[in-house]
Amino acid sequence: MSFQAENEVVALLGASGCGKSMTLKCIAGIVRPDEGYIELDGKVLFDSSRNINLTPQERRVGYLFQSYALFPNMTVRQNIAAGIRKAGKTEKEALVREKIAAMRLEGLEDRYPRELSGGQRQRTALARILVGKPRLLLLDEPFAALDSYLKWQLELELADVLADFGGSAVYVSHNMDEVCRLCDSVCVLHDGVSEPKTRVRRLFENPGTLSACLLSGCKNISRAAFVDEGHIRAVDWGVTLAAARPVPRSITHIGVRACRLAPEAGAGENVVRCAVRRITEDVSSVIVILSAGGGGGSPLRLELPRSEREAVKSVRRWDLLIEPDNIMFLTG
Repeated sequence: MSFQAENEVVALLGASGCGKSMTLKCIAGIVRPDEGYIELDGKVLFDSSRNINLTPQERRVGYLFQSYALFPNMTVRQNIAAGIRKAGKTEKEALVREKIAAMRLEGLEDRYPRELSGGQRQRTALARILVGKPRLLLLDEPFAALDSYLKWQLELELADVLADFGGSAVYVSHNMDEVCRLCDSVCVLHDGVSEPKTRVRRLFENPGTLSACLLSGCKNISRAAFVDEGHIRAVDWGVTLAAARPVPRSITHIGVRACRLAPEAGAGENVVRCAVRRITEDVSSVIVILSAGGGGGSPLRLELPRSEREAVKSVRRWDLLIEPDNIMFLTG
């Protein structure tokens, strides 16, 4: 596994159990890797070949745990002060007041963690991290412990914190919307190996590998076979598709995002004949699940505005157009 962060927010993505949180613990010095090399701003934090393993205190890395890990028997003020490494009493009190104001915790200084809301606990934990002037932030599923109605405001607050921080951060999350809004780059972990770091926008537009495409939230994926440089066979959908760019011989799968599929009247190039398998709804859209290629392959998912739910209820067959520009070439 190998990746770099350069004054940016890098997301670590991967299936559960692939080692994302363990990677953060190794960077922070909480867990000692069996082997490897970790460097921060030119300072070696860990090098198994030279037996270098700095303590967590020496690394100056801020780690925001999923549970926030506040000291239960300390007040907000005391928890924040615990993050200050070396300072006189007057300086320490001034630093604590500064972070309390910055995190909008005024009036909560003498409360204990059990007396705080989820958002207040998160802001207290961030204040404790930032008061220690870390050189790197590690964020492990920072919204996992929060109710959904709290997440949006706290996400905006965290975005401000990251913008003001000025250094690098490593962000672990399963929520692709969070990653898209908060992160600059992304590194996908798969089978113990890190894929090359890429910009977040590129991950969604052209993920490159099957594992990255699945993690990016793409629902429409088919096994693929090379036909020629301009055409691909979508095996699971039973159709040959024209491509907008040269098709690599290494291709194993293709992906098409649900929002990029378009209903089409009649047969034609890149039109997939489908039967409606199921129609369901979520908060903002109508989701149509369709069988293609005789129904034996993987289904296709079409998402439409909720305003069209009545119009689609009686539809039993559908032709879908896959524009050449919307086909993602995948390997793996």
